Amino acid sequence: MPSSHAQEVQLQTIIGVPELESGDGKDSKDGQKAPTRRTVKGSVRWWILVAADMLMVLCGGTVATLLIRLYYNSGGNSKWMSTLTQSGGAPLLLIPLLLAPPPTSGPGSGEGEEERRQPVPAASRLVAVYLGIGILIGFDNLMYAYALQYLPVSTFSLVAATQLAFNAVTSWLINSQRFTALIANSVVVLTFAAALLGVGSSSDGTSSSSDLPRGKYAAGFVLTLAASATFALILSLLELAFVKVVRARTLRWVLTVQMHTNLVASAVSVLGLFAFGEWRTIPAEMAAFKDGRARYVLTLVGTAAAWQAALAGQVRLIARVSSLFANATGTVQLPLVPVFAVLLFGDKMTGIKAVAMLMAVWGFLSYVYQHYLDGQRAAAGKAAGAGAQFKCCVCAERTVDEASHA
Repeated sequence: MPSSHAQEVQLQTIIGVPELESGDGKDSKDGQKAPTRRTVKGSVRWWILVAADMLMVLCGGTVATLLIRLYYNSGGNSKWMSTLTQSGGAPLLLIPLLLAPPPTSGPGSGEGEEERRQPVPAASRLVAVYLGIGILIGFDNLMYAYALQYLPVSTFSLVAATQLAFNAVTSWLINSQRFTALIANSVVVLTFAAALLGVGSSSDGTSSSSDLPRGKYAAGFVLTLAASATFALILSLLELAFVKVVRARTLRWVLTVQMHTNLVASAVSVLGLFAFGEWRTIPAEMAAFKDGRARYVLTLVGTAAAWQAALAGQVRLIARVSSLFANATGTVQLPLVPVFAVLLFGDKMTGIKAVAMLMAVWGFLSYVYQHYLDGQRAAAGKAAGAGAQFKCCVCAERTVDEASHA
C-alpha cells in the first residue's frame, strides 16, 4: 500500500519518462558504447528545447500575421489565397527533413535510436491521419477566412478567443488532460486576454461593420465558433496521433506529420481557389499590388514560410508537452501582434492592448509554473524513494503509453 505522499505525487506529476535527443552514441575508450544523451521532462535541457519551440510559435505566428496584414493593406483581397498561405509552405519542410539525420545513421544516435526502437507505423493508419487531419485543417482555414468577411474584427476576436476553452474540453476528453488550479487559471486568463483585444479593437477605430454583407453576421458568428472548436479538435487529434500511431517524438516525425497534413490542407485550398473562380483575379491583384509583382510574391512566400515555422514549433510542443500547452503558447502571440502593429503600421497603442498583453504573459506563466511544480514534486518523490510511476497533470495518458513501449 503506497504512502499518502507517494499517492499525491503519483496523481500530480511526472518527469520520469526520458525523451531521446541527439547524442553521439560513439564507443568509449574502454570499448563500451557511451550512453545516449537523454532529455528528461522537467530538466534544464528539456526547458531549453521547449523554450525554443515556444519562440518559434511566437515569432512565426507574429510575423505571419503582420505579413498577411501587409498583404491586405497593399491591395491583396483574395480570401482563398490568404487561406492557402497558412498551409502552402509545406514543401519548404523538405529542407530540414533532408538535413535531419536518418534513423539509420549509427547505433545509439539519439533520435535515430528512438525511431528504431519503435515499431514502424502502419501506412494505412498514417494515411488516415494525414487525410483526416489535413482535411480538417483545410476546412478550418476556410471557415476562419469567411468568418473574417462576415464579422467585424472586434466580434471575430471575441469569438475566436474561445478556441483555448474548446481545447481544454477536447484535451480532457481525448488526451486525458488533468487540470489543476494553475492550469485552469491560465486557460481563463489567456481567454480573457484574447477577448479583451476584441473589445479594444472596437474602441480604437480598427473595427468596422459598415461594409459587412447583410444577413451574414449570424453566419460569421457560427463559422468563427465552429472554426475555433475545429482548431481545438485538430490539436488534440495531433496529440493523439503521436501517442497512438506515430509513437515517437523526434524532429523527423514532427516535420513529416506537419508536412503531409499541410499538403492535404493545401490541396483543399487550391480546389477552393479554382472552384470559386478566385484564380482569375490573381493576375489583376498582382498588377495592382503596391510596389509591384515581386513584392506580392515575396509577401505571400514570406507569410507561408512564417506559418510553417510557427506550426513546426506548435506541433513540436504538442509532441513534447501537450496540445493545450501548444494552444496556450499560440494564444500568447495574439497580444503581441497589436504591439508590433503600432510600430510597423502606425496603429494606436491603447491601455487595453497593454493590459491584454500583461494578462497573456501572466496566464502563460501560470501554466509554466505548473510544469515547474511538477518537476519539483517528481524530483522530491524520486529522492524519497517512492518508487511509483509518476504521472504528470498535463500529459498523463501519453506518458503511461510511452512508458509501456519504452
